[in-house]
Amino acid sequence: MSSEKNFISEIELEKLNNKFKEDDNVTISVKFSVLGALRKDFNEKNWERAYNKHDNAFKLKYAVKLYTGGLRKHDLGKPVNTYRKAAIFWTRNPKLTQIAEKKVWVQIAKNFEPFIPMTEAEAQALLLDFNEKIEFSASELGSGKHKIGAEVSVSWLKHDYTEPFSDKSHSKEIEIEITK
Repeated sequence: MSSEKNFISEIELEKLNNKFKEDDNVTISVKFSVLGALRKDFNEKNWERAYNKHDNAFKLKYAVKLYTGGLRKHDLGKPVNTYRKAAIFWTRNPKLTQIAEKKVWVQIAKNFEPFIPMTEAEAQALLLDFNEKIEFSASELGSGKHKIGAEVSVSWLKHDYTEPFSDKSHSKEIEIEITK
């Protein structure tokens, strides 16, 4: 296991426009990654070791919510509160394992849809890179200029290749304008 610390990258908020009408729906994309030890240690060598120790399922819980307001913050849209799973499995597919004598690989479930990555880097990206879209009605805010921020939390339990982790982070605020 790496002595490096895990952390949530800077959170990016992306919007299509700066101005919306009160009857519009606003979609904000919240992008972030988990960086550090887990990203480095989530590799084929460690999958093999974990599989041999019957540690073959990894679950990462995460939550994303948008908010507005100064001291009295209130949530916007429906928060995302879900998880991603990695299942380590034995395979005979020679296209999957990069190390010839190894036969263990990983499947990532993202929003309950399974993916079998072709490389370690793709597996790390599927498990640890996030782009969640949250939609809300502009009428929730009313007319005027509004600052919007995001709060992200990520956690997982101890595994053979990583220590437990739990952290929360906030984005820089962005501004949108709502007109009648």
